[in-house]
Amino acid sequence: MKIKNHKIKITLLLVIFIYWLFCLPSELFKVPTSTIVESSNGNMLGARIADDGQWRFPKMDSVPNRFEQSILLFEDEYFYSHLGFNPVAISKALWQNITTDKRRGGSTLTQQVIRLSRKNKSRNYAEKLVEIFQATRLEVRFSKKEILNFYASYAPFGGNVVGLETASWRYFGTPSSELGWGQAAALAVLPNAPSLIFPGKNEAIFKKKRDRLLLKLFQKEVINQTTYELALLERLPGKPLPLPEYAPHFTEKIRREHKGERVQTTIDFQLQKKANRIAKEHYYSLRQNQINNLSILILDVETRNVLGYVGNAPTTRENNNYVDIIDKSRSTGSVLKPFLYASLLDAGELLPNTLVADIPTVINGYSPKNFDNKYNGAVPASVALSRSLNIPAVRMLREYGLQRYYNKLKKLNLKSINKTPDHYGLALILGGAESSLWEVTNTYAGMASTLNFFNHSSSEYRNNEFVEPNYVFGLKNDLGKTDINPSVFDAGAIYHTLNALQEVNRPTGEENWSFFNNSQQIAWKTGTSFGFKDAWAVGVTPKYAIGIWVGNADGEGRPGLTGIQAAAPILFDILNELPFQEEWFATPYDELIEAEICAKSGQLANVNCDETTMDWIPKNGIRTASCSYHQKVFLDKSETYRVNSSCYSLTEMKQKNWFSLPPILEYYYTPLHPEYQPLPPFKNNCLQENEALLSFIYPKKNEEILLPKDFDETINEVIFKLAHRLPETIVYWYLDSEFIGATQTFHELSIAPKPGEYILSVMDQDGNELRQKVIIR
Repeated sequence: MKIKNHKIKITLLLVIFIYWLFCLPSELFKVPTSTIVESSNGNMLGARIADDGQWRFPKMDSVPNRFEQSILLFEDEYFYSHLGFNPVAISKALWQNITTDKRRGGSTLTQQVIRLSRKNKSRNYAEKLVEIFQATRLEVRFSKKEILNFYASYAPFGGNVVGLETASWRYFGTPSSELGWGQAAALAVLPNAPSLIFPGKNEAIFKKKRDRLLLKLFQKEVINQTTYELALLERLPGKPLPLPEYAPHFTEKIRREHKGERVQTTIDFQLQKKANRIAKEHYYSLRQNQINNLSILILDVETRNVLGYVGNAPTTRENNNYVDIIDKSRSTGSVLKPFLYASLLDAGELLPNTLVADIPTVINGYSPKNFDNKYNGAVPASVALSRSLNIPAVRMLREYGLQRYYNKLKKLNLKSINKTPDHYGLALILGGAESSLWEVTNTYAGMASTLNFFNHSSSEYRNNEFVEPNYVFGLKNDLGKTDINPSVFDAGAIYHTLNALQEVNRPTGEENWSFFNNSQQIAWKTGTSFGFKDAWAVGVTPKYAIGIWVGNADGEGRPGLTGIQAAAPILFDILNELPFQEEWFATPYDELIEAEICAKSGQLANVNCDETTMDWIPKNGIRTASCSYHQKVFLDKSETYRVNSSCYSLTEMKQKNWFSLPPILEYYYTPLHPEYQPLPPFKNNCLQENEALLSFIYPKKNEEILLPKDFDETINEVIFKLAHRLPETIVYWYLDSEFIGATQTFHELSIAPKPGEYILSVMDQDGNELRQKVIIR
């Protein structure tokens, strides 16, 4: 019988032990926590409340010494010596509860952690026994520091404020590590009676408890006399303070992707504050023109870390202040043009300063226009880029190939451009596609990073340069493995592209930047979408990439909403706040080759080019054609007329190299370039061999003419235009062989034809003829 009873006891003890061993859940606290976002140096940028409506910060890593000393002296002086419960304290509490009407708790901090984890179940003696039982298990499973950390993280501090760190921010606006003794003592008192937090009430009781604890700290020689007296003067917590909100849209982005976590980010705290100030200042100015939204993104070129993030202006709810515009797709305007320029240089189909046509252009019914509605005739490709001329860009895209360019954009990780090339057409280069500030700024940063790495390595590339930006502190972007071949553009093409973008005219007040030693260099580009709905400014230095978008979130266009007027001033204000850098991008000689270049055409020089320069061009550029605009001409003795052997003595001819543009380019180029000399006319009686003297300006080949109507349905006249190398020549106009007029000097003719198909032909006084088919609707 005794043996049987003994076995029962052993079995019972074993059961109790097993229950004790597994009495705690694997995760002590399964509660939602707030999302906390910090800058790279630990400053709070913003926070979002937990899903259960509580401000409960994620579990603390450690408990600050001042709070630890205060809470131990107030709640559990023998915390580090007991095994989870204090028999003496429990006995005193039990005796008082039995013999008096007052209620006293004898729970240790360990027991209180158990009670918090059990969601504060009803307080009775049975529950108290469960707490004691589980408290002993908690002491075995966790260290004393960890238990204290649990208490500090999940104790209530009044209202919906849970945890020491939360309380510290909500009541004092500071992290718990920076609490003064008076503040720490006040918060140590609160979990015992969280109802003391009520503005205007209970302050005397609260202060008495806090001061009594401070006195105890002084008597125990934890603090000295001076500290004690200063701590008594510290204010009590009152109405909860608003939490910091330095990057609301960024905080919301973190909440979506890292819900309930404390995330230390790569944001530069001081730079973020400056960006906020700049955004606020410009918003107050822009809203006078009913422009209500803007966004700013700043990246570190080398690491691709996010340094500054302003998702929207401090505008009103009616103007969509909650919308984070940085990751929203908007019409790109002209900000994709540099990628086309770099593509052409990389492919060896263009040299940096090759003349490109800027003339009236119609391609399958599409007629692009420059922003100023003017034409330059011919302009260096780098200048066309820096001046953001639309017509040269469209013509270059047609030459390069829409599909090829689209493929390049996909390699640049521009994910928002997700429709087929045919959907966008040639308008792709002028804002026909949409992308986000996040993607575009990162692409510019990737180009700068490619060039930097090439120059600082053994002339190598990385195969993942256009990876997404990183914003989590401590994480490192994988920019890929090294390779001798570029992933998109070679360093030579990027170098010339960034140099061209450095020449973009700066906004008002920045025009004379180059005269000041403290002015930063930057390669940058503006963009303006059709209808003045989106204004962009994106720029890179060897260290930073800055992206600016300005507009209305609802898509409303406004006059003056252009890249240069609305976005560029913000970009340069941000640039002026960044650390000054004197160095510019180094020349990537290993991807360049020195070549003789025609000074006027920008093409490889030929024997007819009188003025040449030695320039470093992309290696593939050596495959481009030599100068097509210089030719050898023969002149009479006075150099007034061109001559040939059919009309002039060979011995008296003068040979000369001449820079000559095609007629239609010359027509627009000459008024802008007084130094340009058109080819002299041929001397009378000289045979002219296949020289193009005439070119239609309007209509262009295969262009359909739409007859314009007034409001009263009256059909207006159509104006035909012609370029002639010899303006003074008389030109005769015919429509289907019917004479319709003659012009001299200014070759423009107004007629009112009926709809139909015609043959338009012209003939000058010397018999030179030009004709083409026209369709009038």
